[in-house]
Amino acid sequence: MQALVIDENEQQRKKFQLLLDFIDYETVLAGYQQWTARSDDLPRLVILVESSDGDKTLAELNSIKQAFGESMPVLFATQQHEKSDLPAELSAQIVTIVHIPLKHRQLVHALHLAEVYRESKLGEGNTSPMLFRSLVGNSRAIIGVRRLIEQVADTEANVLILGESGTGKEVVARNLHYYSSRSDKPFVPVNCGAIPGELLESELFGHEKGAFTGAISSRQGRFELADGGTLFLDEIGDTPLAMQVKLLRVIQERVFERVGSNKSIKANVRIIAATHQDLEEHIKQGNFREDLYYRLNVFPIEMPPLQQRVEDIPLLINELITRMEHEQRGSVRLTPAAVTALCQYPWPGNVRELSNLVERLVIMFPYGVVDVRDLPEKFRGHFISTDDEPVMDVTLNEPHIPISSKPAVSERLPSAGLDLKEHLTNLEYSLIKQALDEANGVVAHAAKRLHMRRTTLVEKMRKYGLQRQEQATGI
Repeated sequence: MQALVIDENEQQRKKFQLLLDFIDYETVLAGYQQWTARSDDLPRLVILVESSDGDKTLAELNSIKQAFGESMPVLFATQQHEKSDLPAELSAQIVTIVHIPLKHRQLVHALHLAEVYRESKLGEGNTSPMLFRSLVGNSRAIIGVRRLIEQVADTEANVLILGESGTGKEVVARNLHYYSSRSDKPFVPVNCGAIPGELLESELFGHEKGAFTGAISSRQGRFELADGGTLFLDEIGDTPLAMQVKLLRVIQERVFERVGSNKSIKANVRIIAATHQDLEEHIKQGNFREDLYYRLNVFPIEMPPLQQRVEDIPLLINELITRMEHEQRGSVRLTPAAVTALCQYPWPGNVRELSNLVERLVIMFPYGVVDVRDLPEKFRGHFISTDDEPVMDVTLNEPHIPISSKPAVSERLPSAGLDLKEHLTNLEYSLIKQALDEANGVVAHAAKRLHMRRTTLVEKMRKYGLQRQEQATGI
């Protein structure tokens, strides 16, 4: 991603470049009125550093907006002002301010706000709410599921969706409906396991007034509500045997009667069923009708558990966050270390559990950046995190390199990959910090533990901004 930094001070521009390069932003530097807007190479954002002349600053900001348009996010860098102190004309045209000397965490947060602003203006990342969640990914398993959906969606074949709870079976059903010729008609879901057996017949087929105690008026069932569209029977394995017989008749003859009526009603619906249970085992145990199973299982689709599609987790996280931003429910960003930790978690609750975690993080860290140490403990996996150490804010005036996230160590390379540069930097920082702690801050002893020269360790301490506590002891 490219950032354009506009500043009258050439030395300060280079300090911006140092920090932005470290967090993988390609930086273009320019003085006031020394930049050009090329349509074939537009930056993702602009950082405008305040001039000593307020009128000149405002004129520069107006030029930026005229050249790049209102959708271009502008961060305003200043040494002393708050956004509320700025003139209204200037404040209205910027996303947020960042203070100089610039702190690393503040910059990451500001860059995140700029991305949210850009996406909201351009509509980037907005997808159909039916299509987003569980079908996002590039794993072989999920590509296979999407291919099956494409093959069967625009047919009248009954589909049986199999998979663990939380894998997104209803999302598959909605995609099948969306891509079918019935997409302009209703999609009606019903959870067969959540409705008592004695009420399920009325729920599916409807009832006439007085058909049973409490039936004070006639009511349409789900089959009638889904007329011309799709009926999704979730958790079909929990359906009582008596109800299975009636479902089989509807599937075979395409007619049904309301409870308390002998008038036949045509069932012009496509049936999609789903279950997390082993229906073949249920058949052996006598809990599920074999003939109904074969009627439903014309075209099976199996949703893989999340632990079998680990490489999709980063894409799912981004899609979940994008959806929350689109719904104006907040936002959050995760560091590579945090994403790597989540890729190693087994996810017994599958995509539903991941969605719940993302929503929790948005509430806990609104528009913030979440590192591995910020995750609930069970999600940290094999990562080693120095939770007792305060976060180190790095300023542009300090000569050492900033740390973009807390140190973390993984035992194996995750399928989704990782940022090797950041990972090795964090690992080195972590080991040096541990050695210094164990040596009570004595550099010579810490260097011996790390099998390196004392002068080399001092240089690395300066690089990471670690204080030389040995000076206080006179060593």
